[in-house]
Amino acid sequence: MQNSEAMALSAALLAAAGELTHRIHEGVVARGFEGLRPAHGFAFARLAPDGATATDLAAHLGVTKQAASQLVDEMVRKGYAERRAHPGDARARLVVLTARGWACTRAAEEAAAEAVREWGAVLGEGEARVLREQLLRIAPQGPVRPAW
Repeated sequence: MQNSEAMALSAALLAAAGELTHRIHEGVVARGFEGLRPAHGFAFARLAPDGATATDLAAHLGVTKQAASQLVDEMVRKGYAERRAHPGDARARLVVLTARGWACTRAAEEAAAEAVREWGAVLGEGEARVLREQLLRIAPQGPVRPAW
C-alpha cells in the first residue's frame, strides 16, 4: 500500500470513528442526558459492569490520575456515578455507575445501534458484517481514547 493510500485509509477510519462518537453523543443528548461530553461515555464503558478505581479509569482513558479524578468528581456531582468502598482494597474507592449512569449507557447503546444500522443500509448487511469482522481482526482490543 502506498503512503497516500495508507493516509487515505487512516483518514477514513478516523472520520468514521469521529462520526460514530458524534452520533452517539447526539443520541444521548436527544434522550435527555445533558451535561456530558464524549469522554464521559468512554469512562462509562470502563465503569460498566463492575466499576473501577480512578487509577483504572486513568489508564483506560490514557490520562493522568488527577484528570480521571476530576472526571469522576464531575460524574458523581451530576448523578451518573458514585464512590463506594472497594471490596478488595481498603485504601481504594470503587467508582460505579448509578441508575442514571446505567440509563445513559443504554441510551448510548441505542444511539450506536441506530448509527451502525445506517451503515448497514449504505453497505448492505453482508458488507457491514464483513467490515466488523475485518476491523476486529485488525484491532480486536485496541484502545479507544476520548479526544478532549
